[in-house]
Amino acid sequence: MYAVVKIGGKQFKVQEGDILNIDKLDAQPKETKEVSSVLAISDDSRIKIGTPTVDGAKVSYEVLSHGKDKKVIIYKKRRRKDSKLKKGFRREHTMIKITKIEA
Repeated sequence: MYAVVKIGGKQFKVQEGDILNIDKLDAQPKETKEVSSVLAISDDSRIKIGTPTVDGAKVSYEVLSHGKDKKVIIYKKRRRKDSKLKKGFRREHTMIKITKIEA
């Protein structure tokens, strides 16, 4: 069984037991939350697609930890202009584990 859910403005295809690395959420580690914005859900024989969400479907997840990704370097150079710009940032993320999918 899998589901397509919308968390933090992005869509993910998840199954029970999956561990996801998503944009930072406002939750404490070991906290359990539910997502009701399930876009599609499937068992072995059929798929149910929502308009825009599937009624009565929920996905529960547990927050594992918070952290930062590797540094991303943004470098811009305009040729023959002696103009350069170098910036970098580290994206904050939250690791979650999908615990239960309800249809």
